[in-house]
Amino acid sequence: MNGLRAIIICLVVTCAAVVSPAAVATPATTNWSVLPVPAAAPPVTVSDLAARGPGEAWATGYEQAADGLRPMLYRWDGTAWGRDTGFPGAAEPGRLGKVQFVGDEVWILHNREGTGEILRRSASGWSAVPLPQTLWTYQDFAAVPGAAWVVGEDDTGLKVLHYDGSGWTAQATPDGVLYLMGISARSATDAWAWADTSAGTAVLHWDGTAWRDAKVPLPPDSNVHTMLLEPSGRITIGGSQYTDGVSRTYLMTFNGHAWRTTHPPLGDTYTAGMVRGPDGALWLPLRSDRAFQSKYARVDGSRTSFSYGPERTNAIDVKPSVLARAGAALLSFGTLEIYGSKPNLMSERLGG
Repeated sequence: MNGLRAIIICLVVTCAAVVSPAAVATPATTNWSVLPVPAAAPPVTVSDLAARGPGEAWATGYEQAADGLRPMLYRWDGTAWGRDTGFPGAAEPGRLGKVQFVGDEVWILHNREGTGEILRRSASGWSAVPLPQTLWTYQDFAAVPGAAWVVGEDDTGLKVLHYDGSGWTAQATPDGVLYLMGISARSATDAWAWADTSAGTAVLHWDGTAWRDAKVPLPPDSNVHTMLLEPSGRITIGGSQYTDGVSRTYLMTFNGHAWRTTHPPLGDTYTAGMVRGPDGALWLPLRSDRAFQSKYARVDGSRTSFSYGPERTNAIDVKPSVLARAGAALLSFGTLEIYGSKPNLMSERLGG
């Protein structure tokens, strides 16, 4: 009898050891630290975060001033966050959007009292490139050496505005495209956009000549939140798929030959803040199940693990919105609400 019991116990232990890593998400042994951020006028909204390396990162968004929304820009110098108020239109109503690094410059999409422009920061200071027309909505922006795109809408519908370094042109999209939700680019002849079409969500590709349907096999009844384009040729798409009225996160990876779809245990996480970390894994900010701590997911193949940020006294909502790789570290930027106050800014760092 004792021998049979021992055999059963061994079998149970063995079965537990071979459970798929994706089925059990174990806590990651990672330690995030708090990075102080100078306060803005709450409530604040974070738009984007981008880093060139360990000594330079930029975070954008907007705050609530007495006369309306006011653009908000912060710079990380490798040691601390500081606010930058020297760009054109910093004291005027408006909002800042996506940040891109183009050569030695920093480019930022700026909605300046409804008028769109691209802010450019070089060694000689700030300048602005105005858009050729005003749009109702400035949905997204991408820039690379030799090209930039701004997508949005005006009273005639969808607009894709293309900048070649000297001037602007409007680009056509395939028939049936109703709306462009986002855009990303790797070069002047390799840009990708995700669109709402008459047939559902689709991914478009710009090859330097025209925008075409890339025929990406997205999951049925799904949408796209973001696309990560890497120099190796790898592409990662993050989005949501709806099954029986329930939304769940999916990830698609293109290895240069084929697409592979996975459903890591992330619930219905919005993946727009996803980045490739210095460890080669995908990292995402999550809605935390602890009011006083932020939460992050690390997805490495079939393994998903989670980590929490530092405990914050009297916090009722710690919400990192965006992540960026900064050398050997990860930076997060978002909002923090302390009991009795409106949301203000927070930042955390892992490693480095």
